[in-house]
Amino acid sequence: MTLVKSQLKTFLGGIHPAEDGKILTLGKQMTAIPLPRTVYLVMSQHIGAPAKPVVKKGDFVKKGQMIGDAQGFISAHVHASVSGKVVDVVPWPHPVTGIKCPAVVIENSGEDVWMEDMNVAADTDNLSPEEIRHSIQSAGIVGLGGATFPTHVKLTPPKDRSIDTMVLNGAECEPFLTCDYRLMLDKPHEIIEGLKLIMRCIGCKKAHIGIEENKRDVYNLFKDTVAKDPNIKVDLMEVKYPQGAEHQLIKALLNREFKPTQLPLEVGVVVVNVGTAFAVYEAVKFSRPLIERIVTVTGNGVKDPQNFLVRVGTPVRQLLEAAKLTPDVNKIIFGGPMMGIAQGNIDTAVTIKGTGGILALRETQQWESRACIRCGRCVDSCPYGLNPSELSIVCEAKEFDLALDNNVMECKECGCCSYVCPAKRPIVHLIKFAKSEIAKRKAKG
Repeated sequence: MTLVKSQLKTFLGGIHPAEDGKILTLGKQMTAIPLPRTVYLVMSQHIGAPAKPVVKKGDFVKKGQMIGDAQGFISAHVHASVSGKVVDVVPWPHPVTGIKCPAVVIENSGEDVWMEDMNVAADTDNLSPEEIRHSIQSAGIVGLGGATFPTHVKLTPPKDRSIDTMVLNGAECEPFLTCDYRLMLDKPHEIIEGLKLIMRCIGCKKAHIGIEENKRDVYNLFKDTVAKDPNIKVDLMEVKYPQGAEHQLIKALLNREFKPTQLPLEVGVVVVNVGTAFAVYEAVKFSRPLIERIVTVTGNGVKDPQNFLVRVGTPVRQLLEAAKLTPDVNKIIFGGPMMGIAQGNIDTAVTIKGTGGILALRETQQWESRACIRCGRCVDSCPYGLNPSELSIVCEAKEFDLALDNNVMECKECGCCSYVCPAKRPIVHLIKFAKSEIAKRKAKG
């Protein structure tokens, strides 16, 4: 059955670039990149407190060994992605924030030996919710859709909150990226098993899987995979950005609404990315910590765009060279073009758990920003119902109280407004600046 556009699940607002760039890697199978000679494992690969290094220079570690101990509940362990010698524990630039944080540097021995009791299949049928959650926490799993929120925290809702529905995010709405698409094609059964483990962990009986229409092959594959399970429904969604954001996904699939400053649990929902569900399966079934993931390396700045299976901590330059980086590249972005972070120095950039893509671009244009012309396009595209034009003006004027009055903290920085703005105003940049200044003012009391 072919659905017309009006029958596809979606939300108000949002945009879809005419050229989303996915064609570059849609047909590229998952390829394991050669193991790096050295990995750089930063201790802050998640939202929350950085992990504390528990190894020192000169120690020999095995693959999967915990090298960073989570500090507090909202934190995540970090594990060795290769076996080898710890050659240093040094401050290292974080690829997203740019702020230096501790990193464990491991020289690969080439043996690739797992830590004892890891990579061994276990019977998961009789595991309790607490045992499942403990395995997830021990494996250092975080949200792999980009948010990197510690998964064990998400799966520990307050006792006064009842979760009735799970949502599995297979939208992958960010342009150019196809890492989730590739994973869904290659590992549908494992992803569904991970979803079921999560449902058991939080006592949830019902789940929806959201997949955009441009992935009909995945949609059909998942429909077949869950055909005998009446509690799991696969929904086809309109191709639109940011369809995979939690608020928009829940609105599209369940027609439930909540404030941008609230969490999905406020409406009885938990959302996980397909990559996260697969990592949960790996952790609970095989005691494998999160030490590798698929990374889409793409853009017109590489001759051979690929979906690489990458160990966490791999230098970005190695990935770019494997994809045949062109000499005239003038922008490297961590992530996709809408919410990604441009890199100032690719020689210090390394992959982290949340790295879903690396975008290499050449001939990127430098735009000159002009005054707002009050066309209203940003208002129409904002998926949160904000007024980005007004926000950009008051943020630029450093009128932070007015920014708060205009709900600046509800902005998720998706970039729709900046994309459609004919005046090329750096709206998201100005909002980020205002949020930073507001946070500084709040910290001072």
